[in-house]
Amino acid sequence: QEGTYPLPEAQLDRFLMHVRIDYPAVDEERAILQLARGEARQNAPSVLPESQMDQQALFAARDQVLAMHMAESLEAYLLQIVLATRTPEIYSDTLASWIEYGASPRATIALDRCARAHAWLAGRDFVTPEDIQSLACDVLRHRVLLSYEAEAEGVTPDQFVEEILALVAVP
Repeated sequence: QEGTYPLPEAQLDRFLMHVRIDYPAVDEERAILQLARGEARQNAPSVLPESQMDQQALFAARDQVLAMHMAESLEAYLLQIVLATRTPEIYSDTLASWIEYGASPRATIALDRCARAHAWLAGRDFVTPEDIQSLACDVLRHRVLLSYEAEAEGVTPDQFVEEILALVAVP
């Protein structure tokens, strides 16, 4: 598109996650169309949410997320996942051939925060391996640069991350 350019890796790394979103289903797209035409406004009693969170509650939630318990073994697991993007030859020669640049320390921080938030949203006060695994692709896909060899083989960043998750031992 005219006037837009892909962001360099250093700027992409500043985004917390890269979430893939599909096109809406037909009924969802119909609702979008109706909203655009103004029909949905006539049927909806209010556009405000049923409940609102004040600033103090939001800050308290953030503090709870940051204070969430993560076992040392899970912290080591999280670190090994990110480190595997930088030194994949420890796990597999094929994996090593797929990567040009691995994830930076910002990825470690982002995966930690996202895993804690995921656990908090699930109503737990501790992080599980599944919290880390479920967000790894979203957090890492825009932080790794695949090699030309990987691109030629049709490997995606998600496949690279999934392979790391399969190879790094879960505590």
